[in-house]
Amino acid sequence: MIDRTLRIAPADKARLRLLFLAKHARATGLLDAVDGNHALYHHEMRSTLEEIGLNVRVADSYEALFERPDVDFVVTLLNRGGFQNSEMLAPLLLGWRDMPYLGASPILRGVSDDKYLSKMIARAHGVPTMDAQIFRRGAMPAAPAFHAEQLVVKPNASSASWGLAMLSDWDAAMAHVDYLHGEGHDALVEAWAPLLDIAVPVVGGSGGAPWILPPMMYVPADPHRARSHEEKRGLIEAGDDPLVLVEDRLLLERLEAMTQALLPELWPFDYGRFEFRYDPATGALMFMEVNLSCNLWSKKTISRSAASIGVDHAALVETIVAHSLLRHGLLSQTPMQVAA
Repeated sequence: MIDRTLRIAPADKARLRLLFLAKHARATGLLDAVDGNHALYHHEMRSTLEEIGLNVRVADSYEALFERPDVDFVVTLLNRGGFQNSEMLAPLLLGWRDMPYLGASPILRGVSDDKYLSKMIARAHGVPTMDAQIFRRGAMPAAPAFHAEQLVVKPNASSASWGLAMLSDWDAAMAHVDYLHGEGHDALVEAWAPLLDIAVPVVGGSGGAPWILPPMMYVPADPHRARSHEEKRGLIEAGDDPLVLVEDRLLLERLEAMTQALLPELWPFDYGRFEFRYDPATGALMFMEVNLSCNLWSKKTISRSAASIGVDHAALVETIVAHSLLRHGLLSQTPMQVAA
């Protein structure tokens, strides 16, 4: 794989002022009782930005954007604000203040976080996905649109499997839809598709075009059991994610083709991952969802994928930030491309 890592020139590191905006931007490296390992992630990201040599200020609330911050660029991870569609608020406030920031525009964040709409985009481009039906709060009643042996019901803009239920019939599914509506969420019902999750990381690198990193397959002991919210957030002991590189050449080609088909709808987004479900017994490969501005923690998919080709966490973060600074026209010198 061609190396496309970037390094920000020392003069630009000295000149530019960055705001790191995250719920746990001031964390000390300990698990949070509610958000679990997100506190570790935010602490690591702040530390990494500082280790790169960037001039970093920190904030941990949307109020920091009510007035234009006295910085040149914002790295925002504040996307779990405790209310519906909160992932869009920081980009909207930054757009209001004409402030450049890392990540996708608010409208692209909204489209990608709407799991039903992202499936419709996939279908429009001939990328297969599982049968799914949206039940929005306040919409007219609708009859089941498909049959499946097992159903997955979850908030349509779910994060880390919160509120997810695997059910065997539509009566139970609709009861869970009613529960999610009562909690303030639109609900998505989709057919359960076995067996293995595959993530295709995409980041911005040298040249300005999307850089597709090696796909990573999640291989659990029991592929028929969905991961819980508590497992994903590290609120219960689950060990590191059992990720392995995809090595089958034909499968790699299919994953890249499907990802390339979807990229024009969403780029530029600086970093994200496209997620697929793969059944090795039948060869079926289906798009599940896309997660923009997703987790960059060194223990998670994108960082571990980059590490497989010799790009460490600091080099990955600097590359992503350098790409974003460059596309926003904030660099006085061309980022340096160096060997990973």
